[in-house]
Amino acid sequence: MHIYDIIIIGGGPAGYTAALYAARAGFDTVLLERMSAGGQMTLTGDIDNYPGFEEGIDGFTLGIKMQQSAERFGAKTEYDEVLDVDFSGQEKKVKTAGGVFYGKTVIISSGANPRELGVENEEKLIGKGVHYCAHCDGRFYKDKTVVVVGGGNSAVSDALYLSRLAKKVYVVHRRDSLRATKIYQEPLFKAENIEFIWNSTVAQFIADNRVSGVKVKSVTDGTFRELACDGIFISIGRKPATEFLKDAVILDENGYVVADESTRTNVDGVYAIGDVRTKVLRQVVTAVSDGAVAVHYAEEYLSKA
Repeated sequence: MHIYDIIIIGGGPAGYTAALYAARAGFDTVLLERMSAGGQMTLTGDIDNYPGFEEGIDGFTLGIKMQQSAERFGAKTEYDEVLDVDFSGQEKKVKTAGGVFYGKTVIISSGANPRELGVENEEKLIGKGVHYCAHCDGRFYKDKTVVVVGGGNSAVSDALYLSRLAKKVYVVHRRDSLRATKIYQEPLFKAENIEFIWNSTVAQFIADNRVSGVKVKSVTDGTFRELACDGIFISIGRKPATEFLKDAVILDENGYVVADESTRTNVDGVYAIGDVRTKVLRQVVTAVSDGAVAVHYAEEYLSKA
């Protein structure tokens, strides 16, 4: 039975940064990734807010570079889906479709997926006018018209950010008031280029090869209205990839792993990093930071084991 020093679940920017720091420090490290390096980052065509790339870089290429950096120091990647975990013993168990991995410590970096609207052709139009990250893709809509769907803190943040770039921002919300924290709402209502479409949902994307508008439906009287736009940003929350954890660590009410800036969970030797943990800002740069922090505390734990 091979026992790794560190098992990392998930190969996004947080996971591969942790793998880099762990392998470079001499720890026997394996990273388990279900699909491909980069995680949700690979869906972003151009990343301009990650330092070091003056011309920007696409998410897929950055993911591959991060993987290569970690593997240069001996980190091992296994393409396998994690099904279950057992953190109760001194050696943690991670069950995958291909077998069981054992580790002295585990770093959870399984990420979070955007919640989809469920509108027809949504998946086909991703990157062709349909987006889930305003800070990632907003720059493509300078002086254009966009729609933001949602009424929570993320939607408000996205709408404010886009209002500084776009000519016009529609905010479509299914209720007659925002769910976002009141303190965040004031600057939104002051923005002259933001228009609210209350009590409405997006029923259809108007598109040929890319989005040219949306059809919204009133939840009060069932009438439809068309909004011409160049892009739509869906901000109705995220789904953390924590189904496999069950009761292994404490999750918050939204399913995120409870861990503070130390990345430590309620289980000794188990850490949560990147989009899967409770945090304010979910960006590539904050995920990378988490990866380095987690290995620092894992090293501290291993030195006492």
